[in-house]
Amino acid sequence: QVQLVESGGGLVQAGGSLRLSCAASGRTFSMNAMGWFRQAPGKQRELVAEISTDGTTNYADSVKGRFTISRDMDKNSVYLQMNSLKPEGTAVYCCAAQRLYIGTGYQYGIWGQGTQVTVSS
Repeated sequence: QVQLVESGGGLVQAGGSLRLSCAASGRTFSMNAMGWFRQAPGKQRELVAEISTDGTTNYADSVKGRFTISRDMDKNSVYLQMNSLKPEGTAVYCCAAQRLYIGTGYQYGIWGQGTQVTVSS
């Protein structure tokens, strides 16, 4: 099994920056892609960014140009650098790993507990 632990959340003013970290432990050799999702109060969980083992990245349109996902394979970690944060970015941010392909789509099978990010206006 793989365990994911996030860190780096907190309170920041609009326009500020935060860097989230996610460390994986356990049977990490089984992981392929990793990603960050967020869920704001009363809203559905949404993909923020994801990165594959070959470095291919994918971002939500709402964060393109402001957020950067990166991965350290040696440390089994993934990071999310968030710049120019907006109040609508307030949410619980969760790390995910192990992309599972189902039909023409995919989902992630392993999730962290999440870290709160609050952006004040």
